[in-house]
Amino acid sequence: MELLIFGDKGWGDELFYATLMTISVAITAFLIGFFFAFIFVPVKLSKNKILKFIGNTYTTVFRGVPELLIIYLFFFGGSGAVMYVAKIFGYNEYIEINAFLTGALSIGLISGAYSTEVFRGAILSIGSGQFEGAKSLGLKKITYFIYVILPQVLRLAIPNLGNVWQITLKDTALISVTGLVEIMRQSYIAAGSTRNPLFFYIFAAVIYLILTTFSLKFFNKLERKYNFS
Repeated sequence: MELLIFGDKGWGDELFYATLMTISVAITAFLIGFFFAFIFVPVKLSKNKILKFIGNTYTTVFRGVPELLIIYLFFFGGSGAVMYVAKIFGYNEYIEINAFLTGALSIGLISGAYSTEVFRGAILSIGSGQFEGAKSLGLKKITYFIYVILPQVLRLAIPNLGNVWQITLKDTALISVTGLVEIMRQSYIAAGSTRNPLFFYIFAAVIYLILTTFSLKFFNKLERKYNFS
C-alpha cells in the first residue's frame, strides 16, 4: 500500500486528482448530452420528414460508431479543421485542441444520443389523452409541460438515465488516448514508472466500481423520489 501514499513516495495524490478529473469530464459530458437531447428530442418527434431524418441520423451514428473512433475523429479531425480555417487567415502553426474539451464534447455527443432516445421513449409512453386534456383546460404549452408532462417524463426516464450516466462515466477511460490525465491515464503512468501494472490497474478498477456504485445509489434514490405511481 506504500504505492498509494500521498507525497513524493507514492501515487495517492496523483490518482486522487485523476479521479476528480474523471468525474469532471463525466459530469460535463453528461450535461452536454442533456443539451443535445433537449435539441434532438423534438426533432425526432417532429412530423417533418427532414427534421426526423436529421434526428435519426444523429442517434444512429453516435450510437453505432465505436466511442473510441469518435474521440479520435474529434481530437485529430478537430485539430485539422481548426488549422485549415486558421490557414485561410494566414496562420500556419500547429494548433492542438484542448483534451478536456475534446473528450467532454465527444463523449457528450454519445451521451446525448442515448439520452435523446431515453427522453423520446418516455414522452411516447405518456398517453395522448393527457396532452389533449391539458389543451382542453386552456393551459399554455409551457405550463402543462412543466406541471403535467415533465414529472411523468422524469419518472419514466430516470432509470434509463442512470444507465446513460454509467456509460458516460466508463467512457471517460477512453479519453486517456488524448493525453488527458484521468484515472486510466494516471494508472498507465504509475504502472510504467513502478513496473507494477497489475496493482494499479486493479486499483483503477476499484475506483470505477466505487464511482459506479455510488452513482447507482444516487439514481435509485431519485427513482424512488419520482416514482409516485
